[in-house]
Amino acid sequence: MGKGFIGSRQTTLASEVVLTGTGVHSGAPVSITLHPADANTGIRFIIMDGDEIKADIAADYRSVENVTLCTVLGDGNGGTVSTVEHLLAAFRGLSVDNATVEIDNAEVPIMDGSAAPFVDAIDEAGICELHEPRRFIKVLKPIRVEDGDCWGELLPHSGFHVDVEINFDTPFIGRQRRSMEMSPGAFRAELSKARTFGFMKDVERLWAVGRALGASLENTVALGEDRIINPEGLRYEDEFVRHKMLDAVGDMALAGSPMLCAYRSRRGGHRLNSLMLNALFADQDAWCVLQAPHTTREAAHAGVPVGVAAVNYAADQS
Repeated sequence: MGKGFIGSRQTTLASEVVLTGTGVHSGAPVSITLHPADANTGIRFIIMDGDEIKADIAADYRSVENVTLCTVLGDGNGGTVSTVEHLLAAFRGLSVDNATVEIDNAEVPIMDGSAAPFVDAIDEAGICELHEPRRFIKVLKPIRVEDGDCWGELLPHSGFHVDVEINFDTPFIGRQRRSMEMSPGAFRAELSKARTFGFMKDVERLWAVGRALGASLENTVALGEDRIINPEGLRYEDEFVRHKMLDAVGDMALAGSPMLCAYRSRRGGHRLNSLMLNALFADQDAWCVLQAPHTTREAAHAGVPVGVAAVNYAADQS
């Protein structure tokens, strides 16, 4: 299957692939193996302790246990996996519906701080279609959530549109906004390489509470008082807002199926994203599940955009 293809059938990986790295918060070495999975499995994290399965955690909005600095999923029995958002963004960005992630620690490796290494791993493994039709979560009416001076919305839309605005009181960021229709090609070119970022003034505080122990210039854009510390500078002029968009794609993957909606957020983050999904699914009149038809005629009869049924939802095959 070509890179970034979105068809009417569910997908999985064509083979397994292994990645190793470091947990950005724990500082511990981590190894993960991405495995193919059957249709309707979704994305699952299998936490291993030697040869024993310690936890089996679904990538689902109901599994979210913490949203401080990253998205943490749990099984309700003490098993957790953190910093899942970049890997989930790669799966959703490339339209991989089903996979199991075998991991030997409780944190997904940060790699270079972006989704690009996970994209490369998925490309190495390959993507294949399964027999079962793809299902979509279609937003039927506006859902709005406010959290202090942050707000987010999910609006009806025939594809997946992402509109993010951030505002940081520093000359290196300030107010940034970007809006785009999501597709595998757009995700690869516009979002996948955008790295996480942090402020040097916060480092000692984070270290004191056992966070950011694995952060470095190899995986984080570091901001000082008067300059960007990384000698290579930025990958995109507005890398900061692009990374927040990448996070949003990963967090929205916790819906369990690709979403048909327009996503908007202002000064948002993992907490707001979690609140938005919970508000959506709490209102049974706000969403429905659509199963992708196999033909254009079936699509027209079902009222599904032809792009969804035949090939993709506003996607390309680049």
